[in-house]
Order: sequence, then C-alpha cells, then structure tokens
Amino acid sequence: MAGANNSFLEGFILMGVSDHPQLEIIFFIVILFSYLLTLVGNSTIILLSCLDARLHTPMYFFLSNLSSLDLSFTTSSVPQMLINLWGPAKTISYGGCVTQLYVFLWLGATECILLVVMAFDRYVAVCRPLHYTTIMNPWLCWLLAAIAWLGGLSNSVIQSTFTLQLPLCGHRRVDNFLCEVPAMIKLACGDTSLNEAVLNGVCTFFTAVPLSIILISYCYIAQAVLKIRSAEGQGKAFNTCLSHLVVVFLFYGSAIYGYLLPAKTSNQDQGKFISLFYSVVTPMVNPLIYTLRNKEVKGALRRLLGKGRELG
Repeated sequence: MAGANNSFLEGFILMGVSDHPQLEIIFFIVILFSYLLTLVGNSTIILLSCLDARLHTPMYFFLSNLSSLDLSFTTSSVPQMLINLWGPAKTISYGGCVTQLYVFLWLGATECILLVVMAFDRYVAVCRPLHYTTIMNPWLCWLLAAIAWLGGLSNSVIQSTFTLQLPLCGHRRVDNFLCEVPAMIKLACGDTSLNEAVLNGVCTFFTAVPLSIILISYCYIAQAVLKIRSAEGQGKAFNTCLSHLVVVFLFYGSAIYGYLLPAKTSNQDQGKFISLFYSVVTPMVNPLIYTLRNKEVKGALRRLLGKGRELG
C-alpha cells in the first residue's frame, strides 16, 4: 500500500529513450513534425467532409470518424512525449498516466471496430451497389459509429481498471514513451498471469477477429470488382479499397505486435518503437493514404481553396 501511495503522490517516470540522451532531440523533432502533419491532415479531412456536400456520404462519414479518432489518439500521448523529450524531467502525474491509459486504450479499441465498419461500407458499395443508399442509411451509419465508440470505451473501462488494481510496490519507471497496458503490467510486483491472459484474450478479440472479418469481406469485394466490365470502375473500386487495406495492415500489424507479442519478445526497445509507430506514425499517414489516392478528396480540397481565393 505504501508503494501504491508513493506512485499516487509522485507519479511515474516515462523512460522513453533516456538511456540514449543523444537521440532525444532527434526524436523530438521527428515526433513534433509528425504531430503537426497529423493535425493538418486529419483536420483537413474532417473539414472537407463537413463543408463539401459531395462528400456527405457514408464512406466520408466514417472517414471523418477515423480522422477524429486519429487526432484524439495522437493528442492523448504526443504532447507528453514532447515535454519529456525536451526537458530533463521525464515524469507524468499519476492522474495524467491513468487518463492516458484509459483514453489511449479507448481510442485504440474504437479504431479496431471502426475499421471493420468501414470494410462493411466498402462491401455494400461494391457488392450491393443498387441497394447501397438503402442499406447504408443515415440511421445505420450513426448506429455503427456509436457501436464503435461505445465498444471501445467499454473495453477501456474494463481492461484499464483491471490493470490499475495491480500492486506496484513503489515501481515508477515506465520503460516506454507512454502509459499503456503492457508497460503498466510490467511494473507490477505481484502475479500478473491473469492480467496477461485477459490482455491476450481481449486483444485477440479486438485484433484477430476484426482483421479476419475484414479480409473475408475483401475476398468478396475482389470477386465483385473483377466482374466489373468498366476498367475505370475497376480502378476506382481498387483504389478506394486498397487505401483502406493499407490503413488496416499498418494499424493491426503494429497493434498485434505491441499488445499480443510483448511477452514473447525480449527486445524491449522494439516494443517501445512499435508503440511509437501506432501512436505517432499511423495517425499521420492515414490521411495521406486516403487523400493521395482519392480524386474526390483532392477535388473537394481544390474547391475549398478556390472559394478561399475568391473570398480573399
């Protein structure tokens, strides 16, 4: 209990790359640049989805949800990373660490569900095009988005609360860039086998199961696309679906490595850099992947910039 009280009063130390202080300024510059790109890219997608009537479709509704997730996801951890990399102090308050733990897990689990929802939207668009507007009506879109957000929140409340029950015995040094479940479990001084089993079970449910559903849906999508006679129609369908698949593999690949394999790897540095990848890199590249290959988004951006010049 004394150790727990000590952690509560003094907070935690986020180690990051403190073992290699010469790298801190490099990491600071790279992470700051990535964060600024994340803010600009995802904010642009949200703005375009709201202002351009041509983007008022289910696909862009879910894409704006993904951008909102990525903005919140990276903001829940990156500012603290930058503070710790810039100055000598590497601490985070107990309340800040707990908040980061809950929010980070909530948004991560929500993205797992949302990517399945986006795959379902693409399946209906390609395989049931004549019934797309009927099936993907506004009520269903809002319902699916709510399920994603509330499902992620439920997972966070259960898993984070369970993790915080572990005895810490005064251990405060978190060997990571942020407070997340695998790193917090490693701080515990008691038996963590049940927590690790729960973590593996929940993460399998939120990664392997959704990923399997997405891949199965894309098998059907690929069959439907190959039946399209128009080369232009095939190209448009492949471009849209390929963008989503790249995002899926980036996110699920890093999440599986970070949450399901930490106990199986002895290289702690790899685990830290994987955490950095899905908390910093993935939210940055998502809007780039969707916009660089998407004519509708680029067209909406040109129209918005054109209106801005006219007003100017």
